[in-house]
This record gives sequence, C-alpha cells and structure tokens, in this order.
Amino acid sequence: MTPPTKPNRLQDSAADNRKLTFENNTLAMQLFGSHHSHLAIIEKILDITAQAIGNEVTLIGECDNINAAAKAMNGLYARLEKGLLVDRHEVEAVLRMASHSGSDVSDADIEVKTRKRTISPRTPTQATYLRAIDENELVFGIGPAGTGKTYLAVAKAVERLLRGDVERIILSRPAVEAGEQLGFLPGDMREKVDPYLRPLYDALYDMMPGDQVAKRLESGEIEVAPLAFMRGRTLANAFVILDEAQNTTAVQMKMFLTRLGENARMVVTGDLSQVDLPRGTRSGLRDASEILNNIPGVAFTRFSHEDVVRHRLVTQIVRAYDDEEMRRRASARYEKGNGPKTDE
Repeated sequence: MTPPTKPNRLQDSAADNRKLTFENNTLAMQLFGSHHSHLAIIEKILDITAQAIGNEVTLIGECDNINAAAKAMNGLYARLEKGLLVDRHEVEAVLRMASHSGSDVSDADIEVKTRKRTISPRTPTQATYLRAIDENELVFGIGPAGTGKTYLAVAKAVERLLRGDVERIILSRPAVEAGEQLGFLPGDMREKVDPYLRPLYDALYDMMPGDQVAKRLESGEIEVAPLAFMRGRTLANAFVILDEAQNTTAVQMKMFLTRLGENARMVVTGDLSQVDLPRGTRSGLRDASEILNNIPGVAFTRFSHEDVVRHRLVTQIVRAYDDEEMRRRASARYEKGNGPKTDE
C-alpha cells in the first residue's frame, strides 16, 4: 500500500519479503479492495506490510505470516477467477483458513448453493462440519452461538431439497420456555409455535425467496414443528434438523434420534453452555455426545469461540464468558480442596 502502514519493516533486517503478481489487472484491483481495504485487513490480522503497485503486491513481515498472506491472496484470486464474490467477510474467512495450522484455503471453496445465495465455510471447523453432513447420516454440531451451526445445516437442507435429494425438510426445536404445553397458548398452532422457531424461519428466508418458503411450508415440503410433535413418526426421505438440542432431555433425544428413516439425514445442533432445563435434569445433547461418539455414520463437530463469525465483539464476548467459567471452576476446585477441616 502507499504509503506503507508499517514503514519500519523496510529497515528491519529480520523481516522477509515476497512479491506476488496477478495476471488480470481488473481482478487484482478487486482482490486488493477499494482503496486497498482488503490489503489493510490482511495487514492488521497478520501483522505484515502489503505494498501494492498496479497488479503486484509486496508482502513484508515474518516468514510464516507472509506465507499465510500469500496463500490467502492466491486463494481469493482463484475465487475471483471463478466469478465468485470477494468482500471483507470472504477476506477474513480465507485468512482464518490460511492462518490455521493444517487447514487448506481451498476449504473456503466448499460451496452450498441455494436460490438466494452461495455459502462457503468461514472457518476450518465449518468446512469440517459441511463435509461431515455430506458424508454421514447423523451429525452433531456442538458449540457457542454465532458459529454457524444451524445456519449451515439449514443451507445444506435447502440445497438437498432443491436438488431433489430429499422430499422435504423438517426443522424442530424444543419449546422449553412453554414447557411444551402448547395447547395452553393462545392462537392457532402456527401462532403457538412460531416464537420458538423464528430463528429457523430466518435462516430459511435467507436461503430462498419468501414466496417459495411460504409455498413449500403450505405444501408440507418444509415443516417447522416443536420437538413434541416428532413422537411416533418415522422421518424418511427428509433432511431433519433439531436445533437448541441442549434443551432436550435424554428421553426426548432418544425419541428424536430413533425417528430416522430411509434416505434421511439428521443434523442436531446445540450449545452445552446454555442449557435451560430445570436444575438436575441431564441434557439429552450431553447424553448423546457421550453415548454415540464411536458409532460409524455418526459424526460430531465441535465449535469453539474461534469459529464465531458474527460481529467481532461476539467472539470477544464468548471468549470472556469461557474464561470466566474456567476461572470459576478452578476457584470451586480450590475451595473444595482447601475448605475448613472438621474433626470426626
């Protein structure tokens, strides 16, 4: 960039440098971003200097960081050559891939195609999750809010429905706040359950035009229902998602999982740090994660705060809560081991 944001690097004998040249000037400008905004993101995240002239860029900094930047930029340029979008979010996503040990930038090219958008993983864990859904009949996505567990599962469900791989999508959540006593709530059944299932509707409308969602809901191709309505059914030729699964009991989880029918896929998502069950009630998600961990055809993808892809503050908030929880547990263990001694 001109002028360089870190000019001291030019006099730093310990700094390495590498020049990249991109054949297509127009694509190179898109890669660098308006006013070199994408290069600024790369500089900030990888702590390097990026100096661009025409279709060339010189990367200056520590060797590992330069290699990560080069890998990311080549991956982004390949996306542009395919006619795919490169914006700030894509730059950050590919940088996460490039910076992660053992990950491949090409993972960002794993695509989920729906009517309204093409979705790519934004972290290595998301790429692992999408592959797991393709390769297994039952997948558990476990981790904090903002990691894309439900969003990506809905995207996969819509993609398979549009391709004709399944005949319907079934989306479910436990309505814990109502104790699942839905008959006592006012309104018809749709009005009773909508408040608990709104996040699933939001994801659907992000993947498909509104009139298509409404049409498929009306025809039964897409069904959104509380967990209590799954009892006694066999779910065949369907893509089934259970969201907020940390709020199922062990009995409910077993009931749901045994609904799996022929040519069906199930994805179960949840966050074990946000269980809203009555005190002393064991989460069905925790139960399943311990019981089913070694069964072929069942895959577990575990997300962390590093996979949060919402606003940057969400990542920091999740990390702060995780740190506080670890501190409290350590404090509780210390107090338990060093509490007052009593004579018997």
